[in-house]
Amino acid sequence: MKKLVLTTLFAAATAATLSAASFAACAGCHGANGEKAALGKSAIIKGWDEAKTIAALKGYKDGSYGGAMKGVMKGQVARLSDADIADLAKQIAAFK
Repeated sequence: MKKLVLTTLFAAATAATLSAASFAACAGCHGANGEKAALGKSAIIKGWDEAKTIAALKGYKDGSYGGAMKGVMKGQVARLSDADIADLAKQIAAFK
């Protein structure tokens, strides 16, 4: 029973860490709450809804979206799965 509880706690902590870390990679340029124009060139993403963020990230990934930061962002999102993109979109939408 102790193993089951510990395993469950470890899995939950790992999932929370991965989820929290996913925006951490973005925060360096976009700010802790998405309040910055990344490198002074991007749109401020704070306040974007989930659908807008998902469309932008998928567009960066397939090359159909983006302006000045298109090349930088394509590299950033290349490794993201659809689940990762959805998770990031939820986090960004929470920044009010």
